[in-house]
Amino acid sequence: MKKQKSEQEEAYNTLKEKYDKLDDEHSTLSTDYTTLQQRYNKLLAGNRTEMQDIMEALQKTQGDLLKKESDLKKLEDDLNKLQEQLKEKKNNLDALTSQLEAKEKKLNELQSILDNKDKQVNDLKNKITNALLGFRDKGLTIDIRNGKVYVSMEEKLLFASGSWVVAEEGKNALRSVAKVLEQNPDINVMIEGHTDNVPFNGSGQVKDNWDLSVMRATSIVKILLENKGINPKRITAAGRSQYLPVENSDTKEARAKNRRTEIILTPKLDELLKVLDTN
Repeated sequence: MKKQKSEQEEAYNTLKEKYDKLDDEHSTLSTDYTTLQQRYNKLLAGNRTEMQDIMEALQKTQGDLLKKESDLKKLEDDLNKLQEQLKEKKNNLDALTSQLEAKEKKLNELQSILDNKDKQVNDLKNKITNALLGFRDKGLTIDIRNGKVYVSMEEKLLFASGSWVVAEEGKNALRSVAKVLEQNPDINVMIEGHTDNVPFNGSGQVKDNWDLSVMRATSIVKILLENKGINPKRITAAGRSQYLPVENSDTKEARAKNRRTEIILTPKLDELLKVLDTN
């Protein structure tokens, strides 16, 4: 009986030890669970806060990205507009450059023509000068003005006072001029008669300085046209009376200089006019 009781106590003690051990393990596990639960809850709460922060950051970043995209789209549109404007300006610049190049070409053509005209005028002056060498000290001057050759003959070389009949020496000078004109058919000729400011009291059709200046101009034209090689279409006669003097003083010498006839020789400008018309 004692043996049986002893065995039971031993079994009880063994079970009690197991129970206590299991109870300790349970307590430990319970504590560990509670700790783990707290850590889990804490971690979960921390994750939620972190996730909320991340979500807010993501939403803000997304908003910033959308704004950046909008700004980039506006900038792209502005750049496209600017590109179109630059393209248009480039086209305009190219067109302007082409126009300037064309104008420069025209200017070069004009300059070449003008240079050639200047050479013709100088050559013509030299030819007239050589043809009239014997008359240079007899009231005759030759110069270039405004691209034209002016042959100025004083009254004493051509006419008696108040007359429009050309003297013989004057005729010889005019025939020398006519020979040069015959050899240079591209020269237009203007004959201008000039008087002094002393009133001319004439009779018949020639009554005043206007009439006298015109009659002297036409008398010279007729002598030049004795040379049949000169086309009359090239020649114009004009009277300027007293109103274009070379000397404004009222001296005897000044009046003598003003009583003159001028033969104005001008190269034809057909080539120049043709370039201007196409400009």
